[in-house]
Parts: sequence; structure tokens; C-alpha cells
Amino acid sequence: MGKVTGFLEIDRQVHKYQPASDRIRHFREFTLPMSDKEVEKQAARCMDCGIPYCHGPTGCPIHNQIPDWNDLVYNGDWDGAIRNLHSTNNFPEFTGRICPAPCEEACTLNLEDIPVAIKTVEQAIADKAYETGHIRPYPPERKTGKRVAIIGSGPAGMAAAQQLGRAGHDVHVYERESRPGGLMRYGIPDFKIEKHYIDRRIEQMQGEGVTFHCGVNVGVDKKVSELLAEYDAVLYCGGSETPRPANIPGDDLSGVYDAMPYLVQQNRRVGGEPIQSVAWPSHPIIASGQHVVVVGGGDTASDCIGTAFRQGAVRVTQLDIRPQPPEKEDKLAVWPYWATKMRTSSSQAEGAEREFQVATLEFIGEDGQLTGVRCCEVDEKRKPIAGTEFVIRADLAFIAIGFAGPAADSVMKELDGEIKVVTDSRRSKNVEANDRDYRTSVDRFYAAGDVRRGQSLVVWAIREGRQAARSIDEALMGSTVLPR
Repeated sequence: MGKVTGFLEIDRQVHKYQPASDRIRHFREFTLPMSDKEVEKQAARCMDCGIPYCHGPTGCPIHNQIPDWNDLVYNGDWDGAIRNLHSTNNFPEFTGRICPAPCEEACTLNLEDIPVAIKTVEQAIADKAYETGHIRPYPPERKTGKRVAIIGSGPAGMAAAQQLGRAGHDVHVYERESRPGGLMRYGIPDFKIEKHYIDRRIEQMQGEGVTFHCGVNVGVDKKVSELLAEYDAVLYCGGSETPRPANIPGDDLSGVYDAMPYLVQQNRRVGGEPIQSVAWPSHPIIASGQHVVVVGGGDTASDCIGTAFRQGAVRVTQLDIRPQPPEKEDKLAVWPYWATKMRTSSSQAEGAEREFQVATLEFIGEDGQLTGVRCCEVDEKRKPIAGTEFVIRADLAFIAIGFAGPAADSVMKELDGEIKVVTDSRRSKNVEANDRDYRTSVDRFYAAGDVRRGQSLVVWAIREGRQAARSIDEALMGSTVLPR
């Protein structure tokens, strides 16, 4: 796999970034691409380890055959590498940009903190495939005559649509927003993934026979019952969109928002669309000249930080109730699993002030307008420590503490009502379906992605979309050649 002695001879290198002072002036991607030769050298570091934990189940959820395509890249066979990568992953240009790379955590070389630069190589393979024209429509040789509807055009819906379209089915994707892509288009900022990558995939899929119906809010504009009557199977890939309630006093003040309306607005601005969204209506939110506080420690919080800096925020403070993690994990205790350790995102590195082991007690304001956030330190059980209270000035505050299930006002309203689909026992009310055939309690109705498993990664959504497509194809045709 790669060069047998490569890991001994070649230092780990990954994409470099534009300086923070430059990149906060725009919303474009800011990674500096490596040359083909540099990428081939990084692929050469794959060390032919006995058990490649990188490609599953501990590493890659979609089981990318990482050692194989590293070897192909090292030998200059870029066409072979993209064919191999596409055999497991429909959209490597997405995952190569926004996946946190659990594969690198699981890499054997990570025992020495020098894992193979898997994510960098993956992105390079996908980008090279576009340059060489490899990513083009691959329409099916024969049509099956079966029709499948997919609700939601996020990564799960897109992956399922492409797989089912290539199997010969007539696939129709229903998206409530004006353009496909789901929260990958409207939730993830352009500085992490520019949306022309989504557009190119949509164009490819349309060339393969997939039809997209945008501006159709299923459950409102078109009933799920109508889809079940018109199609041979219906797959629900609506995502996890209900913000987790923070229950912080003062969250009704002007200036306090959930994270998603803010991120969606800015993505729509960058995309040249009106800022009003079907799912996330709000008046304009701009951080220019503002003191911003972000409550939460995850990726969504980090996206708010990067967006605020680009809009011209004066100061951004991030509050995380968790203790500050160690700089380095105990490898023998956690490898090859994802480790809890100090990580600094590119957005945090742009100048955010981070407060750990701090609880948000109250949003305070004057005349209905936010002026500050009252906080305190907490102990290991997240209980307030007496005498540690302090106030942070804030003109804007964003709550980014996760999502608690699918939106309740459209599809789920109908599913809970007349259709009566079974949901899980958690408060999130995700649609109940197993991860083998993705069938729900309603005949011919399937569910995949975050609407089934809860909030998760894009790579998990792609996996579930692919696996649900296989299950649907098998149910419709009696057998399937689609990979699991």
C-alpha cells in the first residue's frame, strides 16, 4: 500500500490555509491545494499495516478503501483512484472538505501523531476527477419502470437518488428550498465548501435521469399520502432540524438567535438568494461591529464564529460547558476510536476567545435588547460554582447546542397524524427504522440519514442513503446489484 518505507522517509503534510487576516475578508474556500506530486508523496505514507482500521468499522462509516486508493495515487493512477473511491462514496469532494476524518484518528500512524493525510488525498482525488472529466453522467442502460420519491435533497437524499437512478428507477427528489443540497448548501458555510460542488453533482444526477422538484414543501404543498399513492416507494431524508432547547432565561431578547437562521441567511446571501428561508425565517442578522457570544462547542458553533468574523464582528466569545480537553489523548486507551482532545478549528483560530467549563446562566438586556450574557464556572458535574459569576458583553448571541430531531411542522406533522408512522422513544422523535433495510412501520415508506439516526456527519448520511437505496432496489426488483 503506497511505498512500504514511505512513512519512514516522508513527513506528514496537509493542505495549508490562507492567513486568517486574508481569509476572513471573503466567504470562499481558503485551503491552498497541493501539487499532484506532493499528494502522491503523502499517499506513499500509507504503511501496509496488518489491519487497516482507517476503513472501518472504527474509521470510515462508508468503508472507503483507503489503502487501495492511496496505492493508486502513489503510482499515478488517478483514474483508478477515483473509480475506487466512487465505489464506496458518491461525493468524495464533499467528505474531503467537511468530514472530520475519523479515518485519520484510526490510522496506525496516529499512534505517533503522524497519520496519513487521508482527507487531503481524498479531496485531491475528487478535484482531479473533475479536471479530467471523469465526473460526468453515467445513465443506466435500462429503465425498470419503477418510480421512487425522495423527500429531502441533503447528502442522504442525494446519495440515495444517484444510486437508485443508476439502478434504472425513475427518481424524483422533493426539496422545500429553492435549490437542492439541504443543510449542506444552506447550513455549512461557503468557506468550508463552495456550493458549485453541489451544483455539479446535481447536474450530473440530472444527466442520469434524476428529477429535482424544488420549492415543494412535502407535508404542506404536497402530502406524503399523495407520494405513497403515486410512487412505488418513498424515502424520507429530511434531516435533523429542530434546535435543541437551551431553556436559558432571556432567550426571547432581541439579539438572541438559534444558530441555523443565522447560517442559512448568510449562505443565501452568498448564493445570491433572498435571505428568507422556508424553514428558517428571520429578519436580517448581521454581526458587523458587534460583540458576539456563541453558546456551544461543536461544528455549528464554529461555523457561527467563522461567519461572524467574516461579517466584521468586533469580538467573538465561545462558551463551552465541557472542561477543556487535554492537548494529547492517551493513545493506548482510545485508539483507534475518536479521541477527546484539544482541537482548534480554522474558525476558532481566526481569533475566537474560548471559555471552557462555563455555564450560560442568563441572557441580560435593556428595553428588550441583548446587552450581555451572565455566566459562571461549573464543576465536573456541570453544577455552578458559587462566587464565579461574570458577565460578557454581547450584542448578538447564537445558541448552537445541537438538534433534537426532524422539523415538526411539515412531513412529521402528517406522519404523526393520519399516517401514524412509529417514532423512536427518545424526545427527538426520529422516525423508527433499522439500519439494515431502512423500512418504517408504513408499507413502502423508508427513512435514512439524520431523520432516522439523529444529528450526525455528512459521511453517515451518505452511507445511510446508499444503504437505503439498496434496500429499496431489492424490494422493488427482488434482487439488487447496488453495493451496501
